[in-house]
Amino acid sequence: MAPEYGATCGIFPVDAETLRYLEFSGRPPEQVELVEAYCRAQGMFHEEGSEQATYSDALQLDLADVVPSLAGPRRPQDRVALSDAAAGFLGELDSLVNGDGPPPLGAYEAAEAESFPASDPPSAASDASGGGAHADRAGAGAATAEVTASLVPTTLADGSACRLGHGTVVIAAITSCTNTSNPSVMLGAGLVAKKAVQRGLRRKPWVKTSLAPGSKVVTEYLDRAGLTEPLETLGFNLVGYGCTTCIGNSGPLPEEISAAIEEGDLAVCSVLSGNRNFEGRIHPEIKMNYLASPPLCVVYALAGRMDVDVTTEPLGTGDDGEPVYLADVWPTQAEIHAEIERAVESDMFRRSYGEVFAGDDNWNSLEIPEGDRYAWDGDSTYVKRPPYFEGMPADSPSGFDPIEGARILALLGDSVTTDHISPAGAIKADGPAGLYLTEHGIEKGAFNSYGSRRGNHEVMMRGTFANVRLRNQLAPGTEGGITIKLPGGEQTSIYDAAMAYAEEGVPLGVLAGKEYGSGSSRDWAAKGPRLLGVRFAIAESYERIHRSNLVGMGILPLQFPDGENVASLGLTGRETFTLDPLEDGARTLGVSATTDGGGAPIEFEARVRIDTPNEWLYYRGGGILHYVLRQLRDIA
Repeated sequence: MAPEYGATCGIFPVDAETLRYLEFSGRPPEQVELVEAYCRAQGMFHEEGSEQATYSDALQLDLADVVPSLAGPRRPQDRVALSDAAAGFLGELDSLVNGDGPPPLGAYEAAEAESFPASDPPSAASDASGGGAHADRAGAGAATAEVTASLVPTTLADGSACRLGHGTVVIAAITSCTNTSNPSVMLGAGLVAKKAVQRGLRRKPWVKTSLAPGSKVVTEYLDRAGLTEPLETLGFNLVGYGCTTCIGNSGPLPEEISAAIEEGDLAVCSVLSGNRNFEGRIHPEIKMNYLASPPLCVVYALAGRMDVDVTTEPLGTGDDGEPVYLADVWPTQAEIHAEIERAVESDMFRRSYGEVFAGDDNWNSLEIPEGDRYAWDGDSTYVKRPPYFEGMPADSPSGFDPIEGARILALLGDSVTTDHISPAGAIKADGPAGLYLTEHGIEKGAFNSYGSRRGNHEVMMRGTFANVRLRNQLAPGTEGGITIKLPGGEQTSIYDAAMAYAEEGVPLGVLAGKEYGSGSSRDWAAKGPRLLGVRFAIAESYERIHRSNLVGMGILPLQFPDGENVASLGLTGRETFTLDPLEDGARTLGVSATTDGGGAPIEFEARVRIDTPNEWLYYRGGGILHYVLRQLRDIA
């Protein structure tokens, strides 16, 4: 998570508790002894009275200020206190629907009276509807009206009738190894489920739930604690181990849910224990995504909505007809620690990780190919020979290829993440990648995900800049991988435009705002644009790793002069761009943008963001792949 808070890594001192954890989780004694000896020799071992580290800056945190929190609805760094989550959602909804910023606080009473008959108690309304608002909480009046107006009557596959609206939670997933290898939160989630089931609560029927621990050990200690059954009763069934929903592998929503979302253009939500929630990452039909602890994922599966304050309002109605609140199902720290002591044993780790390379019958039944080189299968839609080395000169070029008469493929705003750029998650049937697979005889049900087909550059090229929430300002009013083909201005997919430019021999560029490429590091966020023909990017600032990846793929990262951007320079993205000849080690580079209608060009000096001597070697050689291949040849 370091890139999200602007660091390369987070370093914590090793202490006696670290050694205890290593021993408890099955590491052999000699390894634990080595860790301690090395850390002590390096001055990295912390104990009472040890020398304090010297930092350039120090921050203080009062633990009394720490409160239960979520992150969302679009970035992992956007923390929201649990008690403010409902109001925060309504503010985001008002901004999303009306585009005029957070709404003023108002009363729920009018919207509640309009939404539900006076004879319906709030708990009954909550159980029967995936949207709406309670009359016992003040909140954002304008957004509440939006929630009320958005309700779409739906009949689910099990025959139950409900109304879905803005704020309906349609996915609640305990997923991703970040949280799901932690016994305290996993057993905490199980205890929440147990207490909820004992009170007669069930997940709301419109919520798709799943459990994907980061380790098989989790399954063993949940079984031992007797918590697997209550989790399964609430729909948190084991679907696998590791990354699922967090990387967009939740699978499709039920058809009736998808139909309601489309009919009402609903801003529905997911709550997951993953570590990233960038736009379009979790599911293409879900506009708001919140990161939470595993126990809170269970809580929101019970509540079924984001516009309910789970800290004060009922999660549902128990078997006794009484409302059940968060405090009724939340375990104490003492209860969690007691379960850890009872259910988690060191032998579990030794058994599980001792068999980690054994594989199951499916793995062991695979035929082992002969030879030491991969035999490319021309009919495969999963793995194809990539074109990175086609036309590669034997020796590293002495200079740099000119960039003249370039067109802009995408004009992007601030905080465009690698999730916006890189192919991830589900493959849309009517997008370029889906059409490619269909043409090759692949049924929609077998599309799988971009992640599973990352070995096929044809699929990945078509999925680059194809995120359903990407807003390309060259095609205002659109979302997804849409652009215009210049000079004519016809609207088309980014992939089709790039291929048309390639046929004409036109190099391409990208214009962007602040923090271009933020989020998790993704190699395809640089590979994809390069294969589409992108030769340069000009942004106000870059995420550090993405900038380096661009250089590594032979894309020139340029930065607008301080205080300047697309708007201040009067750029529209419809210009033809020519870059001055690049010289080795240059810190700035002249850029000239000429409009199709003629007139004086827009000229400015951009900063060259090739920041290290090695990066100059990579870029001069055509990228790190070319550089390394030549190095291997010379060594051989």
